Amino acid sequence: MPEAVVDHRRATAERNAAAIVDAAGRLLARGASLNMRAIAIEAGVSRPTLYAHFKTIADVVEAVAEHAVRASVAAIEAAEPETGPPREALERVATASWRQIAHFDSIASGAAEYISAAALRRAHAPIMDHVGGLVARGQADGSFRTDLDADWLVTMCFSLVHGAADHARIHGMKRERALELLLISLRDLFTQRG
Repeated sequence: MPEAVVDHRRATAERNAAAIVDAAGRLLARGASLNMRAIAIEAGVSRPTLYAHFKTIADVVEAVAEHAVRASVAAIEAAEPETGPPREALERVATASWRQIAHFDSIASGAAEYISAAALRRAHAPIMDHVGGLVARGQADGSFRTDLDADWLVTMCFSLVHGAADHARIHGMKRERALELLLISLRDLFTQRG
């Protein structure tokens, strides 16, 4: 098969996969119930094309979560977690994460309905890695508490950011105020006791 034909097919397949992920993200953002037919219609592809890329709704939703995480990782990297005092870097990272959650909150809520906690954790691994590096740096220089395991601090940081988003949405809290409270909570979590 000529190389141009292979490249064209690959480009078409990549466009279709991206269209499917974008379509599922839009449906999740609207709070729509997901099924393969609705995703195919929203994406403008046939069901056989959809199934050629994703075997289950969980597979599609995991790809949506991974797409959202890539955008969040870019925002976190822009916050430069590896530079400056760890406490300041933590606040920059939390603020960047908070801004990303504003864009992806409905997707995150919907994703939890369709994929397992393990799949969500896998999708969020790149974010956890950045936060983990920051926590290790802060523990090494004495900025962050060492009486709690680094993995625990990373998980709790992640949970606090998402919990703050849930709280703000449920209680109609202004996002600026919720961010202030989130940063206070993170400072308390990371501060050495005694």
